Amino acid sequence: MERIFGKKIKMSQIWKDDKIVPVTLVETVSEPVLEIGDMVKVSGTSKGRGFQGVVKRHGFGGGPKTHGQKNRHRAPGSIGSTAPQRVVPGRRMAGRMGGKRVTVKNLKVVDINKQKKIVFLKGAAPGTKNSKIEICKI
Repeated sequence: MERIFGKKIKMSQIWKDDKIVPVTLVETVSEPVLEIGDMVKVSGTSKGRGFQGVVKRHGFGGGPKTHGQKNRHRAPGSIGSTAPQRVVPGRRMAGRMGGKRVTVKNLKVVDINKQKKIVFLKGAAPGTKNSKIEICKI
């Protein structure tokens, strides 16, 4: 597998066969050896979201909104049972979210601009604008 290193420029849309296709523009460091129609996997660092609660981080349901509840709307609820008298390791709790290495597979190369070394990928690649990413041909 040959790796191509590049920088995510932005997300945009192009017209392809009378349909709008969402694309990610990637500026590569070297001459891209990809062809239109190739399937690739893209690795990079995901957007950091900071310290998040359990509702956003893990999709917990939260507490009831009525029936005497005050500050329990987005709380995790019980974090353990009476018997072990401790919190079991691996319990999903609030914490830092994002900012980790992520790989998105099966993105299709829609277009290539060889002069500017820009590759158009169908779909979303991980990371913010100007973040470094790595493209591998599948």
